[in-house]
Amino acid sequence: MTPIATRPPFMRYRSYRPGRRVTTLAALAAAGGAMLLSSAAAVGTSARGGEEQGPSAPMRYYKGNLHTHTLNSDGDSTPEEVVRWYREHGYDFLVLTDHNFLTGVDGLNALQGAPGKFLVVRGEEVTGAVDKKPIHVNGLEVSRLVSPPQATTVVGMIQGMVDGIRAADGVPSINHPNFGWAITAEELASVQRTRLFEVYNGHPQVNNVGGGGMPGLEEVWDRLLTGGKLIYGIAVDDAHYFKRPWDAAVPTPGHGWVYVQAPALEPRALVQALEAGRFYSSTGVELQAVEASATGLRVVVKATTFSKYRVQFIGQGGRVLREVAAADARYAYTGDERYVRAKVLESNGAVAWTQPVGVGSGAPQ
Repeated sequence: MTPIATRPPFMRYRSYRPGRRVTTLAALAAAGGAMLLSSAAAVGTSARGGEEQGPSAPMRYYKGNLHTHTLNSDGDSTPEEVVRWYREHGYDFLVLTDHNFLTGVDGLNALQGAPGKFLVVRGEEVTGAVDKKPIHVNGLEVSRLVSPPQATTVVGMIQGMVDGIRAADGVPSINHPNFGWAITAEELASVQRTRLFEVYNGHPQVNNVGGGGMPGLEEVWDRLLTGGKLIYGIAVDDAHYFKRPWDAAVPTPGHGWVYVQAPALEPRALVQALEAGRFYSSTGVELQAVEASATGLRVVVKATTFSKYRVQFIGQGGRVLREVAAADARYAYTGDERYVRAKVLESNGAVAWTQPVGVGSGAPQ
């Protein structure tokens, strides 16, 4: 195993904190400080991470939901009503993802958008089925409508959707693998040209935690990473119903979201950051900082007065490497982990997930 101090050339050392500028390795060395990098940079995402931002580009976190429906498919509210809900509830951006329908966003941004404050992003949930198994892949910031392909296998259907989204200049995200128990870990491992999947979906019927002998989505995530596939876990609403907030049996808004670290609140900047893993996912926990150095990983929670926190550092096979009962937690690499990711558990049930940090030569690719 390659020592942790020896990193592949794709590693880009940076520090990512809300409201901070990116700090280069040279600047840190000059200051005598620790070498810091984002969790995304540590796993080598430059192959599909879009344009690299310069060392002086200002970076901040933007809160957004990546999976939402309107009356244009099977939601209960107009696009304007849906957009208004998210803006009024403190989100910075929203992706509208109606089934096999590309909802226009120009008029919505003219009414509700504001530069640097709120943005609506184009999206589509490309929707199909194989042997009655529902296969759904979101296309984020697609330039045109993407039709589901004709396919006879689950992998063929997903790959066709991913390729179609790429051809439309979009970023694919594989949705709720356990919905209808449609997609196995082995099938996910066979899909190419994608970096995102839903580790948490707020729909009440998508089986996030597994059951009946079927693995939960965190277990699936660790199987993929342990097998060498680099993939990032997003949390989403999959909201359909905005007029029945009391009804726990239907998919309502406000359950899962991402905090994306980008230089600007612009569609392409956001999706490039997602593909580069410059984000964390949450159902209610906000983080102050995620710092990955050459020697370890640190997570700092933006703590509330009424909550307590546990931070788990998780490695290959889903093994908990260390658990810290504090809002400021650190893990020191031993050199043979291959990857480390953090999970924050809040005392009232909220969770946050950071993206995996590669460790040594066996890091997921």
